[in-house]
Amino acid sequence: MRILLTGGGSGGHFYPLIAVAEELNRIAREEKLVKPELYFMSDEPYDQKALFDNDIEFRRVPAGKLRRYASLQNALDVLKTTLGVIRALVSVFWIYPDVIFSKGGYGSFPATFAARILRIPLFIHESDTVPGRANGRAGKQAARIAVTFAETAQYFPKTKVAWTGTPIRNALREVAKEGAHELLQFEKTVPTILVLGGSLGAEIINNAILDSLPNLVNEFQIIHQTGEKNLTVVSGISKTILEKNAHAARYKPFDFLHDEALTTAAGASDLVVSRAGAGALSEIALWGKPSLIIPITDSNGDHQRKNAIAYENAGACIVIEEANLKPHILITEIRRIIGDQKLRERMSENALKFANTNRDNP
Repeated sequence: MRILLTGGGSGGHFYPLIAVAEELNRIAREEKLVKPELYFMSDEPYDQKALFDNDIEFRRVPAGKLRRYASLQNALDVLKTTLGVIRALVSVFWIYPDVIFSKGGYGSFPATFAARILRIPLFIHESDTVPGRANGRAGKQAARIAVTFAETAQYFPKTKVAWTGTPIRNALREVAKEGAHELLQFEKTVPTILVLGGSLGAEIINNAILDSLPNLVNEFQIIHQTGEKNLTVVSGISKTILEKNAHAARYKPFDFLHDEALTTAAGASDLVVSRAGAGALSEIALWGKPSLIIPITDSNGDHQRKNAIAYENAGACIVIEEANLKPHILITEIRRIIGDQKLRERMSENALKFANTNRDNP
């Protein structure tokens, strides 16, 4: 069987496809089936090692973003997408997969358009509460549609939708239960906070952490994923802020936490502070970690805010809007969660329930 995977624009679009590939390869191996031929089509490979490790062949097609504001770049991207559609039609025709699976994002449009023209069955997965533009269009032609949040079903034909949760890679399913504190040189008796702003980081979260840092390290240990472009600046500022602080060693900034480092950090943490991307929420839920969620204000379709509200309604987190992200509010909410064991236990149970409910729905 030949299966074409497509999606692009972020890790939230890419890594669930890797999780699907892992599962397809596992089923073929355990059931002694012929190994599927897997392809990934997008404008960039995103993570070449992940593709290689899962025997996925990359097919590049150009694709452009559709911005919501006036820009000369829009005209160039229309041309780029048109060329991508032409190239995708040729490439998909020669592969002629049995099915195309799309995770959405602008990089998926050429492949899903080719699926429509060539009449190839299309499956899509939508992670957010509100579908992005690519999946919104693709949903009209898709044979089956999987969603992370039950609320998303209202945007698609009901007979096609299944509530499945977000596919998560095997490497992120289990947190490190032993050795995390020793590796990080942290004290086991001091509560630990894991701060995640996504692979690119989040400047507003970084600034809030830095503004709160002297008070935070007096009570907590912080593992801070700053984003690759922000590490130098954040590290420099934090060193200045904590220069004479006796608890400076309680703050550990990292540019990006890869799989093993992320599960180690998650294993050491008592609370996660994160954006509201569907992938991040699904991972936090699977880890059973209490969380403080800060959605992006101007995300496409306000999807991060709606993701956060849905997760909060499940009783698994507390939401702070960006407009309210002030140092005293951040510190107060962290203290409230860390200081209330029953609240943490309830949030942990609800997070696991959210993860299991999603995962168990076929």
